Amino acid sequence: MNENIIKEISIELNIKELQVINTLKLLEEGSTIPFIARYRKEVTGNLDEVQIRKISEKYEYEVNLLKRKEDVIRLIDEKGLLTDNLKKDILNAKKLVEVEDLYRPYKEKKKTKATDAIKNGLEPLAKIILSFPKELYNVEKFLNENVKTKEDAIEGAKYIIAEYISDNAGYRKWIRNNVHNHSKIKSKLKKGANDEKKVYEMYYDFSEDVKYIKPHRVLALNRGEKEGILSISLEYNKEYILEYLKNKIIKDKDSICAKYASDAIEDSYKRLIGPSIEREIRSELTEKSEEAAIGVFSSNLEKYLLTPPMKDKMVLGFDPAFRTGCKLAIVDQTGKMIDIKVIYPHEPKNEIEKSKQILLDLIDKYNIDIIAIGNGTASRESEKFVSDTIKDSKRKVSYVIVNEAGASVYSASKLAIEEFPNLHVEERSAISIARRLQDPLSELVKIDPKSIGVGQYQHDVKEKNLSDALDFVVSKSVNNVGVNINTASPSILKYVSGLTKKSIEKIIDFRNKNGRFTSRSELNKLLTSKTYEQSIGFMRVLDGSNPLDVTGIHPESYDKTIKLLNELNLTINDLGSSILIEKLDNINIEEYSNKLDIDKYTLEDIINSLKKPNRDPRDELDAPILKSDILEISDLKKGMQLQGTVRNVVDFGAFIDIGLHNDGLVHISKITDRFIKHPSEELSVGDIVTCYVDEIYPEKEKVALTLIKPEE
Repeated sequence: MNENIIKEISIELNIKELQVINTLKLLEEGSTIPFIARYRKEVTGNLDEVQIRKISEKYEYEVNLLKRKEDVIRLIDEKGLLTDNLKKDILNAKKLVEVEDLYRPYKEKKKTKATDAIKNGLEPLAKIILSFPKELYNVEKFLNENVKTKEDAIEGAKYIIAEYISDNAGYRKWIRNNVHNHSKIKSKLKKGANDEKKVYEMYYDFSEDVKYIKPHRVLALNRGEKEGILSISLEYNKEYILEYLKNKIIKDKDSICAKYASDAIEDSYKRLIGPSIEREIRSELTEKSEEAAIGVFSSNLEKYLLTPPMKDKMVLGFDPAFRTGCKLAIVDQTGKMIDIKVIYPHEPKNEIEKSKQILLDLIDKYNIDIIAIGNGTASRESEKFVSDTIKDSKRKVSYVIVNEAGASVYSASKLAIEEFPNLHVEERSAISIARRLQDPLSELVKIDPKSIGVGQYQHDVKEKNLSDALDFVVSKSVNNVGVNINTASPSILKYVSGLTKKSIEKIIDFRNKNGRFTSRSELNKLLTSKTYEQSIGFMRVLDGSNPLDVTGIHPESYDKTIKLLNELNLTINDLGSSILIEKLDNINIEEYSNKLDIDKYTLEDIINSLKKPNRDPRDELDAPILKSDILEISDLKKGMQLQGTVRNVVDFGAFIDIGLHNDGLVHISKITDRFIKHPSEELSVGDIVTCYVDEIYPEKEKVALTLIKPEE
């Protein structure tokens, strides 16, 4: 391990160097991030998954940066041009761009105007010009078959000087900082462009400081430029930069060569430095904006995945449609599909009464508790139909609008076809909609996270970076919740810490042959010791032979857990009981940590697991809002108080489901009466909020909301 890199990571993340070292050791040994975060808190000093991932990524970046520095130093040294100062500058560089700037003068160049001029023997003339003599004599001696005139010789020398200037790392660094800090990014509607739906209207004549522009605007500008709608430019004081270069380079303004140097400086900036620096700044803006967009998507996805399940409910999944009919799927409390029907309550058939009767019969026959309606095509009409129908039901039934983003992707997938080979795509979609309500996490892991639709500009960011970030979020969520090893699908098992494709196949094969696992110890016989160590704490065995197997306690801590229970005159059969909770609430952590020879983090986790054996962190979050009647935009009045569910959080605000076909938008300025940098400081996907109607736009069927209570 590199001590300097460890020190840098420690400072950047504001943690101790020992925490960095210990974390890197665990990662090198093959430990997974979820395992380290949950079961090695005493080693890392209680670092969470995000911190551990940052250490891993930062170390990898710094190692790669150091390797590039070493390569550059070697390449320059091989040319016999390495100096102590240059080596020091390269080793002190903080970014890859700085290393490349320092290497630029020594790099093997492709054919350029300057390389041609050097080949023609004009480099000595360029150096003479840069010495700024009072007069320039004997230019004729540089003439040859490729350099016919004195003017050609001076022109070639100016090309060489232009490249000298462009290759100067100090100049480039100063210019890059100046342009970043003092330029505006501007956009115009491109001549002849057709923005039919006026998607980019606000950017037809747009200008904002580069250093202050919001990430979502950068990505919008990039997309508009890519689609040929917008032309983008950076506007800044080029004369000021040229003046800076001239003051640095021209040593004698009275020299006859001052004019030649001035021409070379202007050519260098216009042809070489300016375009390069502008590309670098646009690239850096894009990179940071992509990071921000991925961060927003990741945060939204995590909240969405952890939406509380509607446990022990009979659910009717309702996939709306017009011409092909609405597909209904009855799903029992375990997620098993037990019936499928199709009704045609909408155009063109309009079999309203017949459809009502079928729906009421299903509600009555299967004791349906909730109807989950997908929010796709015909959702609004289907909601009205369901709302009217359940008024005539013999039992109390509610309905929920379920975000069906990605349901069609899953329904046509190999996985869905294998599970329901005899069903149509839409019928599988209805099952997925019902299951999303019953256990969102288990259903959503079957879909590519990018298809879930809780991000912003997700199609404008690098595919690999987005996939890596979202996979990390899904893995974190699955391992935080844990899985029931006897019902977990291969889709969710692939995210469990440490499990490989081969080990998942062994688990499924065991279940197919033996029915179910009765204890975690049976898995110990199936899996390698490392796989078992990394995964077992995240897999639960319900109704098994050992009550501890239902908890998040790792089997490596079972002996000490039993010892703790014995000390308190309790047994493993007392898990979750009031007497156990009372005794554990009054325990002295320090005392028992010493007595049991166990670190305080592990002891605290054991205590929490004993108090809530099958704890599901999702149960502590807001449950979905159940509805029994429909809301029309005509029902709304300005200032009206409503309850809604946050569906998406983006840079400029949040979209809230208040029961209309389109979600209402609360702008960042209307979220709170204090300043916030980002809506995520106050809101998360899935939050149930009290909001107020701010503005109504009936013609657009849109509503602007505020979370700030209007004055009476």
